[in-house]
Amino acid sequence: MIDARKLLDQFLGSQVPGMQGTVKDRATQAINLARDNPMATSAIAGVLLGTKTGRQVAGNALALGGLAAIAGLGYQAYKNYRDGNQPQPAPQSTQQAEPQFLPPPSDSGFSTAPAVASNDFTLSLVRAMIAAARADGHIDDAERQRILGKVQEAGVGSEAESFFQRELTNSVDLDAIVASAQTEEQRVQVYTASRLAIEPDSRAERGYLDLLAGRLGLADALVDHIEATVAGAKVQL
Repeated sequence: MIDARKLLDQFLGSQVPGMQGTVKDRATQAINLARDNPMATSAIAGVLLGTKTGRQVAGNALALGGLAAIAGLGYQAYKNYRDGNQPQPAPQSTQQAEPQFLPPPSDSGFSTAPAVASNDFTLSLVRAMIAAARADGHIDDAERQRILGKVQEAGVGSEAESFFQRELTNSVDLDAIVASAQTEEQRVQVYTASRLAIEPDSRAERGYLDLLAGRLGLADALVDHIEATVAGAKVQL
């Protein structure tokens, strides 16, 4: 069975071979490693998917882990929305310029415990990120083969390789992505993961996120909170 949490960690850069030092140092090293020797790591989504994601790295997701980062951001946005606050970016440390993630409460619907966040749902978050990365139509046949070659070199395992093959070759199954979210908290996480995967600076990407929000049944005000929180949790390199 695919270890979806490990795969999600790789998407958000928490398992970069040889990375040491501060969050900012590790983020910069990861980008440089990906740029100078792309075959060495599958940790940066921009390297695997050929998107603009690699321009920005999300704070201490490098250490916290992908699922906790997504759930924590989703929780913060959802809490601000439910409390009637104005949309605001994720809180930042006073000592560091890069934003810091906080894991969600263990007693909330955003808990990362396996009983709440199953492997199947976590894998769906990876699928949602891939779907978002494909939204601008950037991944053609040649790019797809290049990505699959890098996935194979990364040594993620044959089952994970087959998963990437399917997700990159088949049409995006938005129905399945939406159906995987059984609670409002999970729907928030699906949108949060998708928004983390891309910077929606094209009509196609913005249109995809709008469609996804509508299919997930997320209120416009809640989407605004997620957008603000995710935007505040990214560092321009």
